[in-house]
Amino acid sequence: MENLFENISKNDLQIVPEDLTNAEPKKIADKIVNILDIKKGGDIKLLEVHSRTVIADYFVICTANSTTQVKSLADELEYQMTLCNTPPAHTDGMGRGEWSVLDFSSVIVHIFIKSAREFYKLDKLWGDTTELEINSEE
Repeated sequence: MENLFENISKNDLQIVPEDLTNAEPKKIADKIVNILDIKKGGDIKLLEVHSRTVIADYFVICTANSTTQVKSLADELEYQMTLCNTPPAHTDGMGRGEWSVLDFSSVIVHIFIKSAREFYKLDKLWGDTTELEINSEE
């Protein structure tokens, strides 16, 4: 059977808002990953951290190609998740450029430029947590 999506690029994909008001943390994390993936966030990692910390169930770590893209990804994520009735409870670094953090209570998102990601080494710091497989076709 022919793959119906083989000729569709990420530019053609649209983000469909859905009500995540009472959604499980994993579903919120998956939606966040999907948004960042469609908007061309790079090297996205989804870490299950609830066994190591009480501040969140999941961390999403993403790399942007420039300070402009950090801001763009953070702004778009805030906008799209607000459409899903799940705005961030707190944001930091918005507009500064190298690193933005969006706190969705059960999911904390870190968007870095490459040099900042390498400097802070969150991937290594949380390396003993479970990295979940990301399905980019959601």
